[in-house]
Order: sequence, then structure tokens, then C-alpha cells
Amino acid sequence: MKSLLLSAWRYRYFILSSIKVDFRRRFVRSRLGGLWMIINPLVQAAMFALILSQVLSGRLPDMSDNKLAYPVYLLSGTLAWNIFTEVINRCLTVFIENSNLLKKLVFPRICLPMIVTGSAMINNLLLLGSILLIIIVLGFTPGYNVIWLPLLMVITLTLSLGIGLILGTLNVFIRDIGQIVPIVLQLGWWFTPIVYPASIVPKAVLPFMRLNPMYWIVQSFQNAILFNTPPTWIALGCITLISLVLLRMSLILFRRASSEMVDVL
Repeated sequence: MKSLLLSAWRYRYFILSSIKVDFRRRFVRSRLGGLWMIINPLVQAAMFALILSQVLSGRLPDMSDNKLAYPVYLLSGTLAWNIFTEVINRCLTVFIENSNLLKKLVFPRICLPMIVTGSAMINNLLLLGSILLIIIVLGFTPGYNVIWLPLLMVITLTLSLGIGLILGTLNVFIRDIGQIVPIVLQLGWWFTPIVYPASIVPKAVLPFMRLNPMYWIVQSFQNAILFNTPPTWIALGCITLISLVLLRMSLILFRRASSEMVDVL
């Protein structure tokens, strides 16, 4: 694993330049360009807020009189989920989509998922800025606990990179994974309290939902932006440990499989 990290460090300028190229490419041949990465989740959140705001806004603790509470709750959860799914979905196909590059150029293959992660980080920082601007314009002022958002984003990126790199490596050899993962993520969206508050979930189901790491991450985003409360550090500490273990496992798997990737591709 150390050799992989050292290789990535030696090629850090290649990674940074590739992130810039990927970001600029989103603006080519499109008037809105990379803004579509921001518009899509915002429109999705707006539709849910329009349909469900009257039904679920009163279910949020201590927020029944605040008309903006549910939209802010929804946007906060959407931000966390968007970081998670973007990295996983892009890592899932990153080696397949860049097969020609892998065959023609000699560079550490670990650079590709790092480029994806860097690009996703920029996209979601822009999304975060857009969400904060929107809710401030609407009249909602976030509290000082928003200072935890960068840390929460790093934890989410680490978790999603660990999962994404494992799935992306396996997808080179077992293409069915590329078909299964989007379905699992869609189910995960509905089994994570993003659209609905956890308070309406039956007590018998709630312990199982809490086994989902994204339950705690999404809740931490919502607490920081809407409720102005700090994250649940014990749960986030466990998730950080799990994320680091997954990342280490993914690097070991990637290192062992990387020599055979080009032949399979």
C-alpha cells in the first residue's frame, strides 16, 4: 500500500492537471457545462420538497413552525448522498472507461480513482456552496456547526472511495457488478433518512437502519446545517475506522489485480 501511495505522490501533478482537465471538459459544448452536476441534485431535492414538504415538515423535531425546515433537511441529506454515490458510480467504471489510456500510457493506475475523487470533491464543494447560498437567500441562516461540514465531506469521500475502488476493481473482471450497484444505491437512498425523518421509522426497523454508515453521515450533515448541533462523534469515529479499513482493503485488492487489468480490458 505504501508503494501505491508513493506512486500517486510522484504523479501528483498529473493527478491535479487531470482533475482540471476533467472539470473544464464539463463546460465544453454545453452552455451550463459542469453546472449540470449541481442542477440535477437540486432539482431532485426541489421536487421532493414541493411534493412532501406539507406532509413531513411537521415531523421534524422542534421545527414544526419553520416552513423552510424540510427543504433544508432534504438538501442537507442530498448533499451527503451525492458525494457518496458520485464517487462510487465513477470509480465503478473508471478503469473500463479509461482502458485505452491504460493500454497506451505508462502511469500508476491508482491515479485514476484519485482523479475521480478529486473531481467529485470539487463538484460537491460547488454543490455545498449552492445549497448554502439558496437557503440563506430563502431566509434560513445556518449556525456555527457548519464548520464540521468539510470534515464530514472528507469522511464521506474516504468511505465512498474505499467502497468504489473495491467495486471498480471487481467490475473489470465481473461486469454484472456494474449492473447491480446502481440498483443497490437506489435502494440505499430509500433506506437512508434523506427524504423522510428517522423519527417516523418504526422502532423495530430503526436498529437495522443504524447499521448503515450513511445513516449517521446523512444525519450529521442535517444536524450541522439545519439543527446546528455537532455530529455524533462516537458513530462517526466508528465510520471513519471502517472507512480506513475498507480503503486499505481496496488498495490491497487493487494492487493484486492491477497487473491483470490491462489483459482483461
